[in-house]
Amino acid sequence: MGKEFETRLEAEVPAGPEQVWQAIATGPGISSWFVGRTEVDGDTVRTSFGDDWMPAGTVSVVEPGRRFAYSSAPGPDGRFVAYEYLVEGVDRGSTVVRAVTSGFLPGEDWAGEYEAMRSGTEMFFRTLVEYLRFFPGRAATPVTIFGPPVDDWPRAWGRVHEALGLRGAVRAGDPVPGGGVVYFTNAHSLGVRTADGLWRVLRGMHGAMIASHAAFGPVDSDRWRLLLEKSGS
Repeated sequence: MGKEFETRLEAEVPAGPEQVWQAIATGPGISSWFVGRTEVDGDTVRTSFGDDWMPAGTVSVVEPGRRFAYSSAPGPDGRFVAYEYLVEGVDRGSTVVRAVTSGFLPGEDWAGEYEAMRSGTEMFFRTLVEYLRFFPGRAATPVTIFGPPVDDWPRAWGRVHEALGLRGAVRAGDPVPGGGVVYFTNAHSLGVRTADGLWRVLRGMHGAMIASHAAFGPVDSDRWRLLLEKSGS
């Protein structure tokens, strides 16, 4: 047993097709909004997450300025993930970007993984949109920090919000004390945009809390590591 899945997301951004293409089809561009650091080398796409490499993807479609697609090879259990991006220029110098994430999750316990993947897909697409709206053409430094395993997620999540000065029901558009604005939130993730970065806290697949940032300036890694440790304790 397992689950085939497909998630379709779409947004119009105030960036030209060339800038969108750079963001979705090059290593520095993808690294500026997606998880970890990505390299695009010929027909191979590789993404590191911390010290580990995710399964490499093989590029299947390259239509510069229009369409880019790649997919990991199916594993022995049938697992794979495929990504497709479509770019369409519209009036006033803006662009519609569409993302399709699909694949197969094996096993009897696919439901939890599917929920985490769906949540993460929404977060990262929203980060792509935020990047294209506020940092188009710039290359970020990806920063990944792993916290300890979390037994009580609601309590840990509340501590993260408290540490950032957020109170009550947090929504996209809420200001963050000390600077910044919440650009995305759901049950598994929180995204904050400041003048020098896109800062994200995520619930990891195996219960750990993770900071996954795209930084355009200095990063106080010790501060974020301490925040994760205190929240998970």
